[in-house]
Amino acid sequence: MVEKLRLEDLQPTLVSRRKGDERFRSVGIIGLGIMGQGIAETIAGSGIEVIAVEKDEKALKSGLDGLARAMDLDIKRWGKTTSEKRAVLSRVKGATNVDDLKNCDIVVEAVDENFNLKRQLIASFYAIGKEEAVFISNTATLSLTKLAEAAKRPDRIIGMHFLNPVPKVTLVEIVRGMQTSDETYQLVRAFAKRIGKTPVEVFEYPGFVTTRTILPMLNEAMHILMEGIAKPEDIDTAMRLGYGMQQGPLEMADAMGLDEVLSWMETMFHELGEPRFRPCPLLRRMVREGKLGRKIGEGFFKYSEEGKRI
Repeated sequence: MVEKLRLEDLQPTLVSRRKGDERFRSVGIIGLGIMGQGIAETIAGSGIEVIAVEKDEKALKSGLDGLARAMDLDIKRWGKTTSEKRAVLSRVKGATNVDDLKNCDIVVEAVDENFNLKRQLIASFYAIGKEEAVFISNTATLSLTKLAEAAKRPDRIIGMHFLNPVPKVTLVEIVRGMQTSDETYQLVRAFAKRIGKTPVEVFEYPGFVTTRTILPMLNEAMHILMEGIAKPEDIDTAMRLGYGMQQGPLEMADAMGLDEVLSWMETMFHELGEPRFRPCPLLRRMVREGKLGRKIGEGFFKYSEEGKRI
C-alpha cells in the first residue's frame, strides 16, 4: 500500500513558515507619525494584522490619512497598486488606548525621541499586556538598558532602529540592551526577516551604527553651507556623485526632519561630549524658524506637496 503523501513532505519550508507566523499574528504600534506610518505599512504589507495606537482621535485620523497619502504617492510612481493599498489598510486597525494592545505578543513604539515618554509607555503596556510580550523601541539614540529599568521584564525590551522611508530601506538595526535575552533577540530577528528587513545586530551604545556614522557627516555639510564654501545643491551634488550616494547630506537631513536631526545630535553630544556631535548653529536656526525639512515643505531645499524636491 502506497503511503499517502503529506503536505509536510512536499512543502516543509512552507509549513515551517506558517508555524513561525503564529508568533506574529498581531503586532501593536504606538505612534503614527512618519516613522509609525512606515512601520505600519511594512508590517501590514507582509500580511500581519496591526493595531495602531495614537493619543487621541484627531492624531489617529491624521496618522491613518498620512499612511493612505504615502501609499497614494507610491501608486502614482508605479511603486504600489491600488489593491495592495487596500490590503494594507484593511490590516491596520486604529485605537486610542494602550489597553487595545493587551493581547499582542509584539509591540513597537514609534513616538518622539523622548526618554520619559518611551519609558512611560513601557510601564503602561506591561501594566495591562502579556508579561512575556516583547516591547520594541524604535529609538535612534536612547539607552535600551535605561528604558528597561522600570519594566517587569527587562529581558523582553529591545530596539529596532528603522530608517526612513521604512517601506523602502531594507536595513533594520536590532539593538540589544544589557538585559535583553537571547530568546528575545532571536524572536525579533525572525520578525525582522518576516517583514522583509535585513537585520544587523548592534550592542547598545549611543547612536548605534547608522546614526552615529551619519550625524557627523550631516553636521559637517551644514558647516560647509554656513561658512559659504558652497551652495546647498552643489554640496549635495558633490557627495552624491563623488561617493555614489542616492541623496546628498542636506537633502537626507531634510528627509529625516531637521528637528529630529537636532534632537539626535543633542542627545549624542550630551552622552559622549565629543565636538563632532555639537549641532551646527545653522541647524538650530532653521529649527527655530520652523524650516523642518520635507515634512513641512521647506528645509535646506523646498518640496512639493508630494514630497518631491523643487
